[in-house]
Amino acid sequence: MGVEDKRLNLDKYKGKKVLVTGHTGFKGSWLCLWLLKAGASVIGVSKDPYTKYDNFVLAKLSNKIVDLRNDIRNLDEMEKIFDKYEPEVVFHLAAQPLVRLSYEMPVETFDINIKGTINILECIRKSKSVQAGIIITSDKCYENINQIWGYKETDRLGGYDPYSCSKACAELVTGSYINCFFNPNECKNHGKFIATVRAGNVIGGGDWSKDRIIPDIIRSLQNKVPIVIRNPVAIRPWQHVLEPLRGYLMLGNHLISHESEFIGAWNFGSNSNDILTVKDIVSRTIKLWGNGDFIISQNNGPHEAELLSIDCTKAKRYIKWNPILGIDEALKMTVEWYKGYKNSDVYELCMKQIETIENKSFE
Repeated sequence: MGVEDKRLNLDKYKGKKVLVTGHTGFKGSWLCLWLLKAGASVIGVSKDPYTKYDNFVLAKLSNKIVDLRNDIRNLDEMEKIFDKYEPEVVFHLAAQPLVRLSYEMPVETFDINIKGTINILECIRKSKSVQAGIIITSDKCYENINQIWGYKETDRLGGYDPYSCSKACAELVTGSYINCFFNPNECKNHGKFIATVRAGNVIGGGDWSKDRIIPDIIRSLQNKVPIVIRNPVAIRPWQHVLEPLRGYLMLGNHLISHESEFIGAWNFGSNSNDILTVKDIVSRTIKLWGNGDFIISQNNGPHEAELLSIDCTKAKRYIKWNPILGIDEALKMTVEWYKGYKNSDVYELCMKQIETIENKSFE
């Protein structure tokens, strides 16, 4: 693998047709914004935004990209989209993304996260235009044995709950497609460079999903009611949403450049000192907000892992990607978005935060 520092050489996306599934979601909307800034032509495929306050809606992204509403489980429709728009790069984020919700709707979770991924991979396989594809899964794809050190890309996959298991399955499916159809040793024949990426718990502005810590905190603070914490001692690797997205874009540089050694799985997690408990995150956010309180719930709900972190040595060594925001900086940017979205141009607010990350990466 190369060692040249290509941290933010986003010129590779300029003029490229990039298809993003799940573009109306939290992570997907931020990715679309960054791709637009890089000069890409973006085609989004997703369901409707979750709320009218989502980042996608307030940033008015539907006016700036090809905005499609389609179900990724419908292979015929997805093939038509690939044929019509001829994307050169694909970022697959569309998913049922919540652990607790997967207990309530396991069949739909497996259907979306496995069948949906298969359909995207099949469209990539048949497409004459796609050169590079990144399949976004999750750090929860690993078989979690509550070890104190981070999981590496070569560690065993697994998943206790339907969501985690479905993401492990998505990894296995992608691995099979890579072996059979996108093999690194046969790139001259198929011309496709595919990778999977696994990130930890991301935070940032514009997320209003249920059962996510930051949206839960913000809703409580806005309504001036105590924040209810289900599992205060659960330890997670926290990072701003722009941190792993920067990693995905940097990895995409290598795939677009047809560097076959970058095919495969990659971790993009936080620094070890940003692996904190849920209670720590709540307390720090309250301090930044300026007021608020919390209570500990006596009903923890379904099983969720107590400890989870990932090892990002591979990305740090070969992609030269490193987390650049400490948790307090990440929380400050997050609170800034939620305090500012009602009285700001959200598109400009988001672009300003992206520029902050771009500038800090070269400090």
